[in-house]
Amino acid sequence: MSTLTAVKKQAEFILRTPLLRQIALPAAKVFTSLSGYRSLGLKLDDLLIEETPVMQKAISRLPAEESYARNYRIIAASQLVLSIDVLPKEKELKPEEDTPYLTPYILEAEAEAFEKEALNNAKV
Repeated sequence: MSTLTAVKKQAEFILRTPLLRQIALPAAKVFTSLSGYRSLGLKLDDLLIEETPVMQKAISRLPAEESYARNYRIIAASQLVLSIDVLPKEKELKPEEDTPYLTPYILEAEAEAFEKEALNNAKV
């Protein structure tokens, strides 16, 4: 399984390479619009699998208001899916509102997990 740290490094490489950027950015925009999570009011970080220890630690570090907002978005999206509906166009999440609110906490928790693993496996 790939870590978010590895994905971030790959994304930075793609953005540094002009040819890859010209190919990947339009494809990413099309994929994001076709995925439809914004029409349910979700942010990209709401879609990440939360059953891993790193994600649990990252979610526990969220500020209370962001945690409540995340839970509300997920519950509202679940209700929309159950009623086979989407938000009206004016209430959909805009691309500029889709900010990575959980990613910094995940990267921090992954760095701690890597450090802990390295210390646990250190040979003296």
